[in-house]
Amino acid sequence: MVAVGASFGAIAVGAGIPVWATVAMSSIVYAGGAQFMAVGLIAAGSPFAAVFAGLLLNARHLPFGLAIGEVLGDRWSRRLLGSHLMTDEATAFSLAQPEGEPRRRAFWFAGIVLFLAWNAGTVVGVLLGGAAGDPATLGLDAAFPAGLIALILPALRDRDTRRVALLGALVAVVTTPLLPAGLPVLLALTGLAVLFLPRRRDPVPEPPPSGGAAAPDREESTC
Repeated sequence: MVAVGASFGAIAVGAGIPVWATVAMSSIVYAGGAQFMAVGLIAAGSPFAAVFAGLLLNARHLPFGLAIGEVLGDRWSRRLLGSHLMTDEATAFSLAQPEGEPRRRAFWFAGIVLFLAWNAGTVVGVLLGGAAGDPATLGLDAAFPAGLIALILPALRDRDTRRVALLGALVAVVTTPLLPAGLPVLLALTGLAVLFLPRRRDPVPEPPPSGGAAAPDREESTC
């Protein structure tokens, strides 16, 4: 996490983002891959696309909150802080523990450690990027794609996720020469989100009793 945070800090200042804004983004926004995407889109001159892409990418936190809502506690202050510290790693680490106090301790421990590591890495990256000047001097121009690859590699173990990622990449690559900067990424994200939304299925009718379906009632004839 420190290494990826350092990559973000270096690429952000190299892209012209002020130091204070880079540090504030890591501490206030704290969105991992969305921060990398935002920096790339802002550098390309698409700030609106950066905001929209970040919101869309982090929509996955909604089911995270439903899954570990009880871990955050009942007080609104703890829920507010916990939602800020919620990441893929902290959520997964928490859900791997037994319910109750072990799961609660795991979430808060992982959340706090990861938050501190990310922000410490950002500060290191800012200092490194500021000293280097041109990001290409120390190869920091490769930090953006390398950071994104490091973030998505664990998720690519799932076959369906690989298919979705490859399709999204294909859409972005094909439309990049045709659309303004930032729009290919948004098109890929929104298209995949709509395409892979769970579809409502008609309820399956229950099978008849083992004795067969009951015959319809008939009026008995009277003599």
